[in-house]
Amino acid sequence: MKTVPLGSTTLRVPQVAIGCMRLGALAPQELNRLIHASLEAGANFFDHADIYGGGECETRFAEALAGDSSIRREDLILQSKCGIRQGFYDSSKAHILASVDEILGRLKTDYLDLLLIHRPDALVEPEEVAAAFDELEAAGKVRFFGVSNHKPAQVELLKTCVRQPLVVNQLQFSLAVATMVANGMEVNMDTPGSVDHDGSVLDYARIHGMTVQAWSPFQSPGWQGPFLGDEERYPKLNAELRASAEAHGTTPGTIAAAWVLRHPAKMQLIAGTTRIDRLERIFAASDVELDREEWYRLYLAAGNPLP
Repeated sequence: MKTVPLGSTTLRVPQVAIGCMRLGALAPQELNRLIHASLEAGANFFDHADIYGGGECETRFAEALAGDSSIRREDLILQSKCGIRQGFYDSSKAHILASVDEILGRLKTDYLDLLLIHRPDALVEPEEVAAAFDELEAAGKVRFFGVSNHKPAQVELLKTCVRQPLVVNQLQFSLAVATMVANGMEVNMDTPGSVDHDGSVLDYARIHGMTVQAWSPFQSPGWQGPFLGDEERYPKLNAELRASAEAHGTTPGTIAAAWVLRHPAKMQLIAGTTRIDRLERIFAASDVELDREEWYRLYLAAGNPLP
């Protein structure tokens, strides 16, 4: 699998990361097979969060690796997120530090490769985030830091105190949820896509060397299910995906993933499926090169205009 730079670091990561939100549904042996299949494909990056299954997904992940001497900790890149609590967000120093200790305990590891602040906290105090990050880095508990679902100004606010580079921003992005692209394409137009929902976060990430991690890369807006195969709502898009898949000798799902990876921002796609066959189709996107015209045809077929 091809790799992309992790932000401004020297570390390179696979284009496809394994989203661990649904791992709690798998038995340890099933999860072990999924982990092995991912590693064999070069996908050694696993994206966790402390709220996934209430921590159960991290626990199950560690259980699946217990006693498996063929996988070393240094062979894995482990990322987790914290800051979402029941009914509120919490990016206080005390909560970040406690969350990381609990994450490390569930994953049975001494360190995380990456820690992300999961959602912007309206009551954030950058000084507290900075103090937590400094303590975690000094203790060797976290190597790199980032954010998830943050606007550029929110990142800049953190950077007033945080001295570590914020190397990742995890954001929703797919053919059907392409607002990061649309608001730039439709700039200064009286069209729905011209609404700036995110402060030009995609351009900001490219300017400041942040890796965009695309979550829910097959979802339609409003959590109404995947667009793949939905002929009622997305007939043109699915027809174009099939045509492109036929031209490349692959599947529509592979093309939908390749569309995300084709963007010059060098995104990392978060694949949330627990089925190995589906993962393999997503992994195959790393070997598909969409040309500019194909990329735009798919963008238009998803219902986006060219002004």
